[in-house]
Amino acid sequence: MAKVMTSDILVIGGGLAGIVTALEALRAGKRVTLVDRDTAERMGGLALWAFGGMMLVNTPLQQRMKIQDSPEIALGDWLSFGELEAGERFSGEAASQDDPRLQWARYYVEHSRAEVYDWLSNEGLKFLPAVNWVERGRFGDGNRLPRYHVIWGTARELIRCLLAALHRANSDGKLTLLHQHRVTGLEQQGGKVCGALAVDEVTQEEVRLQADVVVMATGGINGEHGECRANWPTNHPQPATMLNGAHPHADGRLHHWVADSLGGQITHAGEMWNYAAGIEHPYPHFAGHGLSIIPCKSALWLNHRGERIGPEPLVTGFDTHWLCQRVAEQEQPWTWHLLNWRIAAREFAISGAEHNARIRDKQFPLFVKELLLGNHNLVRQMQRESRDFLVADTLGELAGKMNARTAAHHIDPAVLQATADAFDANFTSGIHLHNDPQIRLIQHAREWKPDRLRTCKPAPLQKPGAGPYIAIRMQLITRKSLGGLRTDLQSRVLDVQGAPVPGLYCVGEAAGFGGGGANGKRSLEGTFLPGCIMTARAAVRSIIAGG
Repeated sequence: MAKVMTSDILVIGGGLAGIVTALEALRAGKRVTLVDRDTAERMGGLALWAFGGMMLVNTPLQQRMKIQDSPEIALGDWLSFGELEAGERFSGEAASQDDPRLQWARYYVEHSRAEVYDWLSNEGLKFLPAVNWVERGRFGDGNRLPRYHVIWGTARELIRCLLAALHRANSDGKLTLLHQHRVTGLEQQGGKVCGALAVDEVTQEEVRLQADVVVMATGGINGEHGECRANWPTNHPQPATMLNGAHPHADGRLHHWVADSLGGQITHAGEMWNYAAGIEHPYPHFAGHGLSIIPCKSALWLNHRGERIGPEPLVTGFDTHWLCQRVAEQEQPWTWHLLNWRIAAREFAISGAEHNARIRDKQFPLFVKELLLGNHNLVRQMQRESRDFLVADTLGELAGKMNARTAAHHIDPAVLQATADAFDANFTSGIHLHNDPQIRLIQHAREWKPDRLRTCKPAPLQKPGAGPYIAIRMQLITRKSLGGLRTDLQSRVLDVQGAPVPGLYCVGEAAGFGGGGANGKRSLEGTFLPGCIMTARAAVRSIIAGG
């Protein structure tokens, strides 16, 4: 007979959305059971390893930097860039009533400051004293203003802080934490969700978890490549191989259980936020584990033959969705970055807490030193640890290493040399007379001071003293699901008729960060952690109000 445990609220999933749900529920006096598949040490899910960037609107930090932002400006950017249906620029109130995704988009831009920035500040978290400008759009249709706020300490500090708050809120013992438990299905009574069945993956014991309401915080689908490929848009190219940058437990199984057994609606599952520049993790935590590098703006993005991809060059910071499409359509499932040590020391970075030690460990003097002098330590680390990170004194030698890495002879040294020479020819008539589209984008990026600190002044790739040369082999890497279970503004799961499924809520990535896909086709970047927080807080407010 299964062991029975009871509580007021059952939260399924121990990532950021699940932690915030449990925390807010405990503070409201509720008895909470939080069940998670991972170990106690890895509680926090993908957020435990994330960089910690957040897209926030009209914050005090923006105001101090004289960025005149507003929810109206941000909403226009959001809906245009995301290509949301039902009136791309939110042309009427009728659209907001019909589509929960649009409701969540509006809610996000109007409440991200209070619900996230102010709330996290009250929890003791701080942000780096600069706002970055990402996802500007290839045609100026992305973020018209800088909005990317970075948590001081990365998202690992966010999780550490909220877990500490969770345990403080449990002073009266109303929280039950179950690690390494896999939920196999939900239970109903009288047409209302009233709990779940779970299996202890250590003892294989079955546990019946009874609760008044259930909150799904199970993450997305992109951790399971079969599920990811099954939902891949038919009109988009799909690479033969990909790396996994999502959580391996984000497999979508409970999504399908809710859809098949309770009539919930999985919507926009083909909308994904993958990244175009992944490398194999030198010390993988699971099969296929990759690291998402932040591509260097000044590097030349090459195909498998060592030719520059064009005619429009691939440059990060403008349209990640487009970059992924361009990489996926290449003849081989990998591309190359060609750069030199000068570029890598200033621009090379890896997304996540693991390889941003100065920010993660809050070492401000060393962070400033690396910002000004270059992060040579990270470049040397990748040279030692990563077989995708190749260094050579000459382009000919580098071509040999590139061919050895792929066990093929795709790279002709003469072609690689010609690629570098063609780019460097931009500088033969003086710094102000080049007319290369990549250089124009770099110059635009450098107009914003935080970007200027992390972006090299344009110069020849073969500039004397800038070597040695570096080639980075990159693959598309899966990351986040933009679609999910359809939910309303109270984070209640909706059935195919648009009615709430009694007793069932869904938060975070499992709900497409709100409504089943509030971002549309593209994110303005940094909308994911705040989306987890806002959907979780909305769910608890609704539960407390008797929703």
